[in-house]
Amino acid sequence: MALLNPAPSALLLLAAARLAVGQTPSADEYHVKAAFLYNFAKFVEWPDTAFKNPHEPLVICILGRNSAFRPLLEEAVQGKQIGGRSLVVRETSDPREAADCHLLFIAASEKRHLPAILEVLKASAVLTVGETSNFAGAGGVINFRLENGKVGLEINVCAAQRARLQISSKLLSLARIVKDEKP
Repeated sequence: MALLNPAPSALLLLAAARLAVGQTPSADEYHVKAAFLYNFAKFVEWPDTAFKNPHEPLVICILGRNSAFRPLLEEAVQGKQIGGRSLVVRETSDPREAADCHLLFIAASEKRHLPAILEVLKASAVLTVGETSNFAGAGGVINFRLENGKVGLEINVCAAQRARLQISSKLLSLARIVKDEKP
């Protein structure tokens, strides 16, 4: 999938979303995360082998218990396309099924199982996104972190390279870069 030249408005949305939770204490954290996930897909390039054909949809999956998130994510991507691909949201409870996803949000409920989940996905071109401390250090690609009421990002560039994903420098500039804990 060729990386699109993301519109400046998409970059502004990411930056604004980063601030939204901190500016409005009652703002819904998962609305912000849903907007981020949609925009991540604009700023990441998957290898051609990640798609069976040029019209296959980009599949965003949720792994773990977070029933309130799916409707928010579906609302965020409804009717939108990226690179001519429609966006589909799925839930899964099996990490092996997640290998068929392009973007996988791993809920905090899966923290105990994170090493096993990442092991199953290590050979897959899946953009893993989490919300637990040390997610990126453990080998996940992007981690949401809450700091002083603001949603921030951590990105593990080595994990992205292992997954054969290219992340735009524009997205990288909004994140704290972390390294794998293990060499």
